[in-house]
Amino acid sequence: MSQISTVDASGSLATLPATSKDYLPSVNIHQDLLVPRYLEQTYWWAYLHPVGVRFFERQWIVNTILWGNFSRLRDAALDELGESISGRTLQVACVYGDFTPMVGARLGSDAHLDVVDVAPVQLENLTRKIGSPDNIRLHHMDSTNLQFQEGSFDNVVVFFLLHEQPAGARARTIQEALRVVKPGGKVVFVDYHAPWIFNPFRYAMIPILSLLEPFALDLWKREILDWVPKALAPSELRKETYFGGLYQKVVMIR
Repeated sequence: MSQISTVDASGSLATLPATSKDYLPSVNIHQDLLVPRYLEQTYWWAYLHPVGVRFFERQWIVNTILWGNFSRLRDAALDELGESISGRTLQVACVYGDFTPMVGARLGSDAHLDVVDVAPVQLENLTRKIGSPDNIRLHHMDSTNLQFQEGSFDNVVVFFLLHEQPAGARARTIQEALRVVKPGGKVVFVDYHAPWIFNPFRYAMIPILSLLEPFALDLWKREILDWVPKALAPSELRKETYFGGLYQKVVMIR
């Protein structure tokens, strides 16, 4: 019988058996890979506690958090990957909602999707959504230290992760995303952005982000490119903003 490790209500690692009725594919959980302190202290309620995971894993809640823009932003990222995705794609961190199933639905016959996350409970949650398709692999891994060789992927997508990380972790995540993509490959970032000065959501979001997303306002002050080291500078960069500038899609070609 396959097994997977997860986080129980007390926050401790536990091993759950996978049954034929509720199959959870085997994921190699590294006991020495700790959840980052900033994630434990700031986002335990949203990403680590099982009750929080069950609560936020609802499409309408994710859409409400993004002021009705989830589908638009999801599709903006998907369109960059293509109607039929070929080669090998990396998704950095699990995402609530149907983002990963939609990526999986676009995979070509020879394509594969790898998904990494530092939280075992997030990997467990994702297995419940996607089952165990042969072309999707899950990895217990920190985005700041990806255990993949340089140039391993044709595409890398980072969907609403950067705003949850302090500057140091954000810089390493961006560097790793660019390191593991092939020359000529594509890295797609979708995240918050400084809204236009006349956008009323600009003034509503400042207290919301300050309270719940304390690292997000960094993305209002700096461009994602600012965290890219010169050695990994992209050969091409495209940027598009949405919803009065509150959200952005940045595409970097290695």
